[in-house]
Amino acid sequence: MKVEIISPDKLIFEGETISLQLPGKDGSFGVLNDHAPIISSLAEGSVKLNTDQGEKSFEINGGVVEVLKNKVIVLAD
Repeated sequence: MKVEIISPDKLIFEGETISLQLPGKDGSFGVLNDHAPIISSLAEGSVKLNTDQGEKSFEINGGVVEVLKNKVIVLAD
């Protein structure tokens, strides 16, 4: 699935991932291919991506995530 992590001043990550782990306001949750559509607020924590090149991790201070048709957009603070 395609993932974009965007902060107010730059594009942090754009690429294909196998799965990702997000710090939700009510607890951490994962997203896999063909996930149901969702919009959720995010808490401070790590966004962990599992890619073909290995695991990548990005620290965020909160934000919002949208998952729709195998595309994930994270708007990070």
